[in-house]
Amino acid sequence: MPGRDLQPRAVFLDRDGVLNRSIVRDGMPHAPVGLDEFELLPGVIDAARVLRGAGFLLIVVTNQPDVGAGRQRRATVEQMNAELRSQVPIDDIKVCYHVDADMCECRKPKPGMLIEAARQWNIDLPASFMVGDRWRDVEAGQAAGCRTILVESDHDERHPSRPDRVVRSRDAAARLIISGIA
Repeated sequence: MPGRDLQPRAVFLDRDGVLNRSIVRDGMPHAPVGLDEFELLPGVIDAARVLRGAGFLLIVVTNQPDVGAGRQRRATVEQMNAELRSQVPIDDIKVCYHVDADMCECRKPKPGMLIEAARQWNIDLPASFMVGDRWRDVEAGQAAGCRTILVESDHDERHPSRPDRVVRSRDAAARLIISGIA
């Protein structure tokens, strides 16, 4: 219908392992413990610019349970997020500081952070994407009604249930989204 305002589309991005390097210990990915370990992955800035140029909102949705478990300071996580914002054109960052036992609605694989962002930004979830490197990311995207893209990693954990696409890099994810293939 002419003149109809279209809802914005978003690309929801996991942080650790998708935007910045995860610290892998005993085959499992962990968030960096300090700003000195926080390192953007190759291609992230360019991929983000391409997605923004195509009209997508970029929203980071990240679990940071080390804060809830007392192993990390919230201020340190916020410093890393500020560093991310200073380098990458991010529209918003949603953070869950809970551990699984808290049974919150925001901790992925639950879709709470995506749903909150959709309300806040009036996002069209079925026209949006969740890009992550773990099963929790894929399941959160699916629960929110988004299309899902798994960025391959070498983590020793269960694989996600049927993401819409599997890619080897952030660049490949951005190209799929822009091309409309995803």
